[in-house]
Amino acid sequence: MNMQAPQSTGVTPPPPPVDLEDMQLPLPMMRDILLKTMFRKNVTLVTEIAEAVCLPRRVTQELVDMSREQRLLEATGTLNANNGNEMGYQLTDAGKARALDALSQSEYFGAMPVPMDVYREQVKRQSIRNIQITRQQLTDAMGHLVLPPDLLGNLGPAVSSGRSILMYGPPGNGKSSISNGIRDAMGDKIYVPRAIEYSGQVITVYDPIVHSAAEVEKDDPNSLRRRVTFDTRYVRCDRPTVITGGELSLDMLDLVYNPTARTYQAPLQFKSSGGIFIVDDLGRQAEPPQSLVNRWIVPLEEGKDILALQSGEKFEVPFDTLVIFSTNFHPNEIFDQAALRRIFFKIKIDGPSQENFLKIFALVARKKGMPLDEPSLVHLLQNKYPTIDNVYANYQPIFLIDQMISICEFEGIPYQMSPELIDRAWANMFVKDEVIVK
Repeated sequence: MNMQAPQSTGVTPPPPPVDLEDMQLPLPMMRDILLKTMFRKNVTLVTEIAEAVCLPRRVTQELVDMSREQRLLEATGTLNANNGNEMGYQLTDAGKARALDALSQSEYFGAMPVPMDVYREQVKRQSIRNIQITRQQLTDAMGHLVLPPDLLGNLGPAVSSGRSILMYGPPGNGKSSISNGIRDAMGDKIYVPRAIEYSGQVITVYDPIVHSAAEVEKDDPNSLRRRVTFDTRYVRCDRPTVITGGELSLDMLDLVYNPTARTYQAPLQFKSSGGIFIVDDLGRQAEPPQSLVNRWIVPLEEGKDILALQSGEKFEVPFDTLVIFSTNFHPNEIFDQAALRRIFFKIKIDGPSQENFLKIFALVARKKGMPLDEPSLVHLLQNKYPTIDNVYANYQPIFLIDQMISICEFEGIPYQMSPELIDRAWANMFVKDEVIVK
């Protein structure tokens, strides 16, 4: 019987709130965000206000009506013929005073935040652990890479598990490219909150640098049919990928407090929820690798992270991230056995065989318009590589061909290979050990 892998039906979107009670946020907080947004953005129509605070029109109208009852808003008394004869609203003097007071406490305005407990439910609906990656998906995403045949067989189960992965091996063999290929294989979309509320505090999450927003059709206020079918306090995005390298430090994994705006920004691992967090070049950071992994132990094992507010109050947040550690060091050099036990998959990425090296060389040459030359390749394999014990790396074909292209362009000659050009390119790939007289 031919068994086919089940196809993903897509991520269930967060349902839009139906009324104010459905928001599960403190009423004074929602009212103040509404007033601050109207004050800062100078929006007057309910349609405009609803778009600015990312709420359905019905819920926004409830907020407007509540604010009118408190004499913080008033109708302008004029209908806007260009917007379906909507009534306009403006802040009263009391409303302006309240908006300014609220802004002095927190500069946050715009999209209404999502309560932490509500967000936890969405995390479950779009969990990285719900993904089932097939061999074909991984092959398609990494088709531009020449990989050993058993590597995909090791990577597939690791990715589908949503657990942590350690990739190790000599430098220049595509650990970063493989990490990016894993991201590309996922393919589906998730919903990232613009901001989250916890204990009355606002934590901004959506980050255009990290999150690649998908195109979403907007509602036409004059249309009877609704096109946007999810809670627009979220942004529909590709599964995020956060890549850090030698700059990673432990404090980058904490909430960032902005004392001027009096709001928080989510740390990197929180922004990567539902996606991938890649720690590249592990062992090159100022923090010892053991310390970095120790920081991840609870999140990796329990699926939750602990963050702290300025007040010192600690709270749990969901941790739903595929963490990929990538290092050029042997794991036994930088971790103790307890730490290694907590990293679920360990995958060695070796340099290519001579056969795969030649495949990569030919692929790169064709892509860059460099004609292959058999005597030059023989010279490279027989005279150059023996000097480094025939150790091949995936970066070398690109490096050598780019060097030869640069020389040809400088000399004003057509792209070509020759033993002499191979020698000149090779000289730039390694630095000869020698004593420099000062």
